[in-house]
Order: sequence, then C-alpha cells, then structure tokens
Amino acid sequence: MTTDIQDAAGAGVSTGSTTGVGSTTGVGSTTGVGSTTGVGSAAGGRRFWLAPAAAIFAVAWGGNEFTPLLVMYRQADGFSNQLANLLLGAYVLGIIPALLIAGPLSDRFGRRPLMLPAPWIAIAGSVLLAVSAGSVPLLLFGRILSGVALGLAMAVGTSWVKELSAKPFDLRADRASGARRATIALSLGFALGAASSGVLAQWAPFPGVLPYAAHTVIAVVFGLLLLRTPESQGQGVAPGARPAAHPPTSPYPRFLLLIVPVAPWVFGTATTAYAILPALAAAEIPSAPVAFAALLCVVALVAGASLQLFSHRITAGHNARGIMFALMLTLGSLLLASVAVSPPRLWLILPTAALLGAAYGLLMVSGLQEVQRIAPPDHLARLTAIYYGITYLGFFVPLALSLLEPWLGYPAMFAGGAAVSAVSLVLVLVIFHRDISLHRAGRTPGMPVRTDAAA
Repeated sequence: MTTDIQDAAGAGVSTGSTTGVGSTTGVGSTTGVGSTTGVGSAAGGRRFWLAPAAAIFAVAWGGNEFTPLLVMYRQADGFSNQLANLLLGAYVLGIIPALLIAGPLSDRFGRRPLMLPAPWIAIAGSVLLAVSAGSVPLLLFGRILSGVALGLAMAVGTSWVKELSAKPFDLRADRASGARRATIALSLGFALGAASSGVLAQWAPFPGVLPYAAHTVIAVVFGLLLLRTPESQGQGVAPGARPAAHPPTSPYPRFLLLIVPVAPWVFGTATTAYAILPALAAAEIPSAPVAFAALLCVVALVAGASLQLFSHRITAGHNARGIMFALMLTLGSLLLASVAVSPPRLWLILPTAALLGAAYGLLMVSGLQEVQRIAPPDHLARLTAIYYGITYLGFFVPLALSLLEPWLGYPAMFAGGAAVSAVSLVLVLVIFHRDISLHRAGRTPGMPVRTDAAA
C-alpha cells in the first residue's frame, strides 16, 4: 500500500493526462469554490489533501510555539507557575468556541469559507505575541487568536482533509487515511513549532520575537497554497440535503460512552509531557532550560506522530482496539512519570515524555477515526468539533495540578491519574469485547443512525 509520505513526496509530479473516473489535463485544476477538474484521477487525487494538511501544520505550529517559551517567561518575566500554565491553556478559550461554531457552519456552507482565514488568524496571534514584551493582556489575546485559528483547523481542516482523502478526490486512500493524514499534520506542526521556538529562544537574538516571526513566514506560504484547494463538502450528498439543526450526539451512545470519557486524555498526556515535566526538571539543566523544554516537546510529539503514521495497523476494523491500546500506554506512562519526578531523573524523563507522546498520538488518531466512522456526512465537522473540544479539556491539566501541588505532590497526582485512566480502560475493554461479539454476529459496531437530512 502506498503510504501517505510517498503520496506527499510524489504529489504534483504527474503532468500527463488520464482518463477513466474523471479526467485531468496537466496536473488538474480548480474552478470556482466547489468545482474541480479531474478530481477522480489518481494523479490529481493524491494531491488535493496536501494543501489543507499543510495549513493544519502551519496553524498547529503557531499553537504550540508558545509551549517551550513558558520557561523563558517564568525566568525572564517572573511569571508564576500558575500564570504560565494559565497562558498555556488560554488558547482553549479561542479553540472551543471556534470548534463549536465553525464545525456546524462548515457542514452547511462548505469547508473553504471557514478554513481559508485560519492561517491568517494564526499570523495575527503570533504578531501579538511577538510585540507583547511580556505584557500579560497581549500574551493572553495572542494566545486566544492562536486558539481560534487552531479551532478552525481542527474542526474544518480535519474534515476537509478527510473528504479530500476519499472518492471522488482520492481513489487510492484507505478508510482511515483522512484521520491519519490530519493528525500527522497536526502533530508535526506541534512538534516543529516547539522545536523552532525553543532553539531560537535559547540561542538566537531577540528570543521573544524570532520564534513568532518564523511561524509568520510558514503560515503566509501555506495560507496562500490553500487558496487553490477545491471545495469538498457535499460531494456525493444528495442535492438539497441539509444538516440537522443540532449536533447528533444523542443518537450516538457510542460517542458518549467511548469518546467522551477518553478524549480529555489526548492533551492530558501531551501537556504532561511538554508543560509539566520541563518545569519539574528545569533545575537539573540550568544552562539550557528552554532548549530542554523544547526537546521534551519534540520527543513527545514525534513519538506521537510516528505512532500515528502506522496507526492503521492497530486501529483496523470497526472496534475500539486503538483506543484500548492508547489507554494502556497512558496508564504505563503516568506510572513511569510518578517515578521519574520523585526526585527528577533526567534519564527517566526523556522516555517518559516519549511514552506520554505515544499515548497522545494513538489516542488522537483512534478517537478521530472513531468519530469519522460514526458521523454521517452532514454532521462530520460538527461531531469532529465536539470531539476536539473535549480533547482540549486536557490542556487545563497543568493548571489544575499546579494548584493542587501544595497539598499533593506530583508523584501522587501522576499515580492518581494512572488510577483514573485504569477506570477508563475498563470501560473501553467492555466496549471492545462487545464490538467483537457484534462482529461475530455479522453486525458492524458504531455505524450511524441516518438522519432525515442524510436519508
């Protein structure tokens, strides 16, 4: 099977014409908002998803460039742990409204109108952060703008990539390609954003400005590339079909029982790796604390992206196997974290960050794949938005633990998190065994109940 990396590397190199299921002349073209020329060809179809995936990458870069700089703001500007963690989680105030508003709107009006502004909003956020000079209100507003852009990218961009990774746009993609491509783009953006800002802030001049300037350049380039991407929403849906008025969460007990309890662990594990562990280990590496924070962030997110790349081997089939294995990683990583920080042991903290990142990566892609499996086309973006909104509750984990730290040490809190994840794992195991029973009976778990609009 052709991998997504091979598809990306070979994108745009075909200049011949093909006939069959739609034809192309040259490399394919777009006309207008929703029309495409030759979207059914294999040569053109491998290409359309790249631009929105690149835009997701650029927006995610801006969303996570701030994370390793928390150490700098603590040391240079005297921010307390509580204030630094509040600023880290502040962009959730932009993400969640953007998710919940943009998702339903894009189901109704299309992906292009809602996704095209995302890179430019991310640029505005980076500019505010660059000129803040340690001003808390400017940092807060910049983080919120970064969150708005990320909310658009996650709800709308992810749905766009998913639809462009299926017929008639892509004849070679498998059923999980959309979720895999979107989450890899997201994770790599998070990783490279943290890596670049950590290196620039540690060793380059103007540490409070250059990291944000680098992101601005990236976002401008990918924002312009996005303009040539065709509309995908509604392709293959009956004309005149309209989405229901409200998100279809109630008809989906599987979403409520499987996704809702597990989703907060996605960023709960990630923020533990790249926000909590660097703060606890900062005293151990006084010569380069910002670079070490960036290293932990990159280690975690590269581990997550690497597992996402091969996640189809784990998540194949209509069952909860991917989420089950992800929670096993969560349980093990939190137990390892409780040992690694009592007292801080650098030789244990790096593998702990990698294990936490692997849990994040598999949780993210398996949860998103489950959502895409149960959502009908006219509710895809809104159910995706709800899923991502719940995942971002995990961003408040560092703030919550820093507030509890005077009464409970981090080792005890990590062990308590492991116990909670064990409860989630038991629930998922029950659902997994039910899935297997349904499969043996010839039924497919998790398939959606069709709405009037989709019927």
